[in-house]
Amino acid sequence: MKVWATLKRDNKIYRETTIDMGFLLRSQGLDYQAMLHDVCEELDLSQPVVLKKHLNEIAGFSRVTFKPSDFMEAVDFDKLDIEIFYDKKKD
Repeated sequence: MKVWATLKRDNKIYRETTIDMGFLLRSQGLDYQAMLHDVCEELDLSQPVVLKKHLNEIAGFSRVTFKPSDFMEAVDFDKLDIEIFYDKKKD
């Protein structure tokens, strides 16, 4: 599974990272808190407040968007987008 996180300002990506989280199928479930911790650590961000809306987005669409209002500290971007790319079955 790979996680792609982008920081956007004025609808342009100004920082991004891709994290390989190891082999994981969509049906196996994901520890969202651990994934978010790894993304925030890689981008040197504080963790955003995770609401039920965020969990529903990530579970249903494999992507989530966090806005500056979701962070306790001031941030210098317009949004943090996270997309999850699950692995296909092994042969």
